[in-house]
Amino acid sequence: MIVNVVTIAGTDPSGGAGIQADLKAFSANGAYGMSVITALVAQTTTGVAEVREVPPEFVTAQLTTLLDDVRVDAVKIGMLANAGVIRAVVAALDRYAPPHVVLDPVMVAKSGDRLLAPEAVAVLRDELLPRVDLITPNLPEAADLLGEREIRRADDMPAQAERLAELGAKQVLLKGGHLTGESSVDLLSGDGVCEFLPGERVVTNNDHGTGCTLSAAIAALRPQRPDWPTAVREAKQYLTAALRESHRLDVGHGHGPVHHFHQWW
Repeated sequence: MIVNVVTIAGTDPSGGAGIQADLKAFSANGAYGMSVITALVAQTTTGVAEVREVPPEFVTAQLTTLLDDVRVDAVKIGMLANAGVIRAVVAALDRYAPPHVVLDPVMVAKSGDRLLAPEAVAVLRDELLPRVDLITPNLPEAADLLGEREIRRADDMPAQAERLAELGAKQVLLKGGHLTGESSVDLLSGDGVCEFLPGERVVTNNDHGTGCTLSAAIAALRPQRPDWPTAVREAKQYLTAALRESHRLDVGHGHGPVHHFHQWW
């Protein structure tokens, strides 16, 4: 059976991040992709020009229309923009209880543009985070959620992951891409297990949408794999290859996209 996965996120006209990247990652990892749009974002590889937030009641309309009709095997949540949209998503999760929910707490774009209103961070932390199965923050996002300074050493990652778990996160994938070093180390914590997941640090300027792509790949793979560690490891391998092959694309003048379909093109 082919799994159905929905992304709840904002748009990216350049196709490298947001809804567009999620749908590509779903397809590349064997899932049928669907989408609920939370924000219309005028952005490219060079930055964000403008954001038009979708009214919370229309986010609810999209969710209920879809979930009343289609079996959903996993949900990936990305950019939510404001507190009203977050609460609309929380209500849908409570009503429909999808089996696997991945939250990528999108707060700041690669360009540095803020994508989540500061006053909405508390709502995401207190109301949404306890309702998801896996959260995938990078180190700046983790610091923002916890209200503390960004950590600089891999040795500090287990303690920070534990503090995120205390907020209600069942599984935490703490991404260490902002650390320096030849390898890119992530930490997966949950179910009593805390495991470092080393990965190749691919030197490239084509890293637009890496967080979106990784979390979407995990959401696509989790219903097809026996557990979270297996899905996370395979998604990391997929993203590494997409980064490694990104030079084959020629998209924009800033941070280019990863090559979502490197296995076929």
